[in-house]
Amino acid sequence: MSRFPNMNWAVVVPMANEEPDFAPFVEALTAQLDALGSGKVYFVVDNVSKDRTLELCRKLSAQDARFVTIWAPENRCVVDAYLRGYREALRNGHEFILEMDAGLSHDPATLPAFLEKLAGGYECVFGSRFIEGGSMGDSPPKRVLLSRTGTVLSNLLLGTTLHDMTSGYQGFHRRIVERFCEKPLLSRGHFYQTELRYLLRRYKGVEVPIRYKAPSPRVSGGSIRNSLETLLHFWWRRLTFRAQSL
Repeated sequence: MSRFPNMNWAVVVPMANEEPDFAPFVEALTAQLDALGSGKVYFVVDNVSKDRTLELCRKLSAQDARFVTIWAPENRCVVDAYLRGYREALRNGHEFILEMDAGLSHDPATLPAFLEKLAGGYECVFGSRFIEGGSMGDSPPKRVLLSRTGTVLSNLLLGTTLHDMTSGYQGFHRRIVERFCEKPLLSRGHFYQTELRYLLRRYKGVEVPIRYKAPSPRVSGGSIRNSLETLLHFWWRRLTFRAQSL
């Protein structure tokens, strides 16, 4: 029996150079869509992708209407990819919108856990690798240390209390997505997930355990620099009694 046959939800997935893992990822996603009895997937592809990812996404979309391919050559960073997908999902009237990484880095089998919390009244649901049941799989120790340090430092400077401030597997009620899609974000890289967690701290949120299965990609010096600049910006505003929120 389908678990959420009447739930109007979607998941946004930026896709870049995903050809090697495209088939198993789509197979896992399709299994969840079938089991849940609902849902739509928005693939966002831009010029970062150099292989056949766009072609494969378009072919799938032509075969299965539950998969929508968005070609976004105007994107300048990964945050643009996420926001483009969110805005498309909003335009199509979805009540709940999630985001996840491709290539089985995030397990589609965890989608029901997010949907259960959203259906239960939570406005924000954040995936956590650092609560019971979560893990970072075969990520190198340096990346695990960076993620844990980022969470501790963010909680310390921003006054947040989440166990994982940097995970990219998360879901929201559409009214929350409308709020952050209207606001210019400072982050240009994956620190945007930390920025969102901080800005959304006053809403009803919860963490669910996730398992990050794939090796984490290298984090560039520019991305780390942007992350620190953004973190210090919000810390200074908090220190001077000008804390921001949505």
